[in-house]
Amino acid sequence: MSRTLVLYYSAYGHVLDMARAAADGARRAGADVRICRIPELESERNRTPYQDKHRTGEPGESSQLKTRFKTVDRFAKYEETMRRQQDIPVATNEDLSWADGIVWGFPTYYGSMPAQVKLFLEFAGDLCADGSLEGKPAGLLTSTGSIHTGHEANVLTSMVPLFHFGMIMVGLPYSENPEYLTADPIGCSPYGASTLAGPDSSLKPDERELMMAGRLGRRVALCAEALKAQGFLK
Repeated sequence: MSRTLVLYYSAYGHVLDMARAAADGARRAGADVRICRIPELESERNRTPYQDKHRTGEPGESSQLKTRFKTVDRFAKYEETMRRQQDIPVATNEDLSWADGIVWGFPTYYGSMPAQVKLFLEFAGDLCADGSLEGKPAGLLTSTGSIHTGHEANVLTSMVPLFHFGMIMVGLPYSENPEYLTADPIGCSPYGASTLAGPDSSLKPDERELMMAGRLGRRVALCAEALKAQGFLK
């Protein structure tokens, strides 16, 4: 049995839902699955959602932003998501070493990974130096505000540091995922699974997006199983 780690950061719950779908897919493939969260930044002043909280009392120019992005509701969603995942353990380097395959999940911030994820990777530098993650398959999932706000760029650029760790990328091929060959406003691509959260983060993952996240988890688990059976993994 291979071991699959689903490792994620989620501020508004969309990636949390996708990560759980990926974990279910890995379990259906027979993997031993562990789901862990990348920790939030310690200082509230450094957390992007707290900008929403502070804007709620600002007059004038902030009113248009508050109307479009529903900052009051969005901050409430952030607090709810923190409560929803408080029982999920915080990830450590030991979790990375334990896994045979890893599904990484995090939202899209300006077309790339959030600072929380980059910081986590930097603190995993010892595993890069000793090759602990080399040869392990990895898949990526994300969320974004709309089709046009960088979900594909995020997945593609996030592969770069994982290549430095020696991981093998696993995507979502067309033949297994006809759902994203559509003009409908949903996420996912050959590069990885994604969900559209809406500019105000009010949308929930579409069932097709969750299904494809599950397939990604399954593919990572099966790739890890095959590599492990061949003695390729350490």
